[in-house]
Amino acid sequence: MSVGPRRVSAVTPEVELRPVRDDDLPAFFAHEQDPQANWMAAFGPKDPSDRAAFDAHWARIRADERIVNRTIVAGGEVVGHVAAFPVDEQTEVSYWINPERWGRGYATAGLTALLREVRQRPVHARAAKDNGASLAVLRKCGFVVVGEDSGFAVGRGVEVEEWVLELPAEATDQGDH
Repeated sequence: MSVGPRRVSAVTPEVELRPVRDDDLPAFFAHEQDPQANWMAAFGPKDPSDRAAFDAHWARIRADERIVNRTIVAGGEVVGHVAAFPVDEQTEVSYWINPERWGRGYATAGLTALLREVRQRPVHARAAKDNGASLAVLRKCGFVVVGEDSGFAVGRGVEVEEWVLELPAEATDQGDH
């Protein structure tokens, strides 16, 4: 995965993306305590209230140099995180925004900035078919639906159908999204 420099980047005057710091983790954990957010994400943590599992997960992914994790900061507040990570021979992206800050463009701004940093294409993403907000973010960033899949979603306790999306190889400049 080709990654640019690891520094703070201004996304908008209010939104910046920076490397994840230890003091970001309590905010991330708090964001995952929202039942609606877990239902929407569908494929989140098995037990969002398990702090030990959360800490182990973040220790593992922060130690993996192939994974690009960034904190989304707006107005000085941690509003979420965005990541690019390998799955088999592909790169996938994901994000999680504080539910209290949904609908303000932070996921789109964070993902757009991450896609400027992670230059490898194509990039893939997945979203539950009924997660219209996440699908809208991905489409604004240039992703297109390329397939379908399903899997057991611990956030819902049932099998969930999902869209498989791709940011095509020719989509290199996300500045217009």
